[in-house]
Amino acid sequence: MSRPQIVIVGSGWAGFYLAEYLSTTTYSITIVSPRRTSAYTPLLASAACGLFNFYLAEEPVRSKHRQCRFIKANVLNVDFDLKSVHCAPAFEDDEDISNETFDLRYDILVLAPGCMPNTFNTPGVAENALFMKNVSDAMAVRKLLFDLLEKASLPNCPVQRKRELLHVAIVGGGPTGVEITAELDDLAHKELKDLYPEVAEYLQISIYDVAPYILGAYDQKLHEYANEALLKRNIGIETNSRIEKVDKHALYIKDKGRVPYGMLLWVTGNKAVPLATDLSVKKTEKGLIRILTDSRLRVLKSKNSDEVYDNVFALGDAADIEGSSLPTTAEVAVQKARYLVNFFNSQHAEQPSSVPFTYRETQLVSYIGSRDGIIAGKGDKEGWTGRSAWLAWRSGSVMWTRSWRNRAMIILTWIVNVLFGKEIAKL
Repeated sequence: MSRPQIVIVGSGWAGFYLAEYLSTTTYSITIVSPRRTSAYTPLLASAACGLFNFYLAEEPVRSKHRQCRFIKANVLNVDFDLKSVHCAPAFEDDEDISNETFDLRYDILVLAPGCMPNTFNTPGVAENALFMKNVSDAMAVRKLLFDLLEKASLPNCPVQRKRELLHVAIVGGGPTGVEITAELDDLAHKELKDLYPEVAEYLQISIYDVAPYILGAYDQKLHEYANEALLKRNIGIETNSRIEKVDKHALYIKDKGRVPYGMLLWVTGNKAVPLATDLSVKKTEKGLIRILTDSRLRVLKSKNSDEVYDNVFALGDAADIEGSSLPTTAEVAVQKARYLVNFFNSQHAEQPSSVPFTYRETQLVSYIGSRDGIIAGKGDKEGWTGRSAWLAWRSGSVMWTRSWRNRAMIILTWIVNVLFGKEIAKL
């Protein structure tokens, strides 16, 4: 008897977890994704700033220890009646092969295509900004940073030009934006002042956000603490900033005019991928477009119906539970994936689960630089700040990796960094 065919769309937190832990003796598993690796997104800022090597911030989907099929492609659409997905190879540099579409049959379909950066249709962002979604983004950040430092170090570079080249503009005051700010600031005050003593003083980091304050997911006491701590380290915080357009060298902000920059990092939130917007399923009507599921993660058919598609599930950033919305975080994605793994591995998927998914809330933690952090309160407990919060964030970063080898390598790299400093320019 042949094994049921599970097709997993996406290799992010949810999709990769499923591929890692689903029983390959019970199911034949195929992963369809445009990316051959799965990034540990909470580690990207640290990798970009040299805390450890890039390969530790991602995991290859293909592995001799993982008995599943991988196809590097985008899913364009799904035929729920025929139980097939329509795909196109994901090779941007080869238009011919990318047009050679194909179909895959499934018995069970899991939709976890993730999201893409939201530029809010701001002119010039897609062409000029860097993002922070995968390891190639983190590598681009590091390369550009050192290129800018070298340009500013040229003997014929005037002071004003140095200031413009070394202005790092970060758009987005959420946890990702603040954490990359913190890591860059740590790097500037430690390694860069020794490597580039003649220009390090000109490095300026600024956070821009349309909201009235940064880190809005935290309570007032904590986000005010973070704001004050960043300002004390001369980090610019420009809230209530509406960016009208971007060009190669500057931001254009309403009521503030032209603001030159050397590096622009855009970390403002998520936008639905085309698959999520195009599928004929029930979806959210406001904000981020997400595929709606019932409490057992089964995809709902249409706007005016509570019917579900047979053996079709959705999770990750691209999906949400109707009537019980959850944030687009790695923690939510992994918990949903664990729920499906337990269900699939414990009984045949044709039998609907009688136990609905329940999210176990975890504390929100953010690093704000100089070995300082903030942790949101939980229940009646208040949040806290300081070095213990930083240690909680740092140890939590290690636990995101699923490989004990990677965890050991990250800890070893930290120890070497403490003893001898980062050799970031050699990485």
